[in-house]
Amino acid sequence: MPPIEQRVVSSQKIGQKIGGSSASVQAAPAAPEEKPRRRRGRVLVVLAAVVVLLALGAAAYLLLVRDDGTPAAEPSPEPGAVLQVEPVSLNLQGGHYLRLGLGLQLTKDVGEAPDPARAVDLAIALFSGRSVEEVSDPATREQLRDELADQLAQAYDGEVMGVYLTNYVTQ
Repeated sequence: MPPIEQRVVSSQKIGQKIGGSSASVQAAPAAPEEKPRRRRGRVLVVLAAVVVLLALGAAAYLLLVRDDGTPAAEPSPEPGAVLQVEPVSLNLQGGHYLRLGLGLQLTKDVGEAPDPARAVDLAIALFSGRSVEEVSDPATREQLRDELADQLAQAYDGEVMGVYLTNYVTQ
């Protein structure tokens, strides 16, 4: 810690007597102020952080964006075996039935066939309670199949990449 310096401020000139006394006050020479080195260090740290962030941003851009400026798409999984699910009868509106059989398109990476119970449960929840006209319409049937495929992909954590309607009979 630097020595403490005391200064007296007065309207009198240096060396004059103060209040009639014989004591004289002499001003201490002003010490030059030192610029703290901490400021220089902080500037270097901030500058280094900016450079690192710019480098990370450039690396992310190069890795995630294709040459034409569009985001790079995740490669689609390769198809593997098709798991046949036994047909089930579902209740429709008005006392009608839908006999529904499924084929689950598994990805190539699947080692052991997954349990089809989740697929049957999702199909029952999606198709049950609909009208015969609704499930008989080809456009609606494709829409329901696509919705079931999305639900299965999420439920099976990427092991199922598609679904085939192998048995589809209304009564």
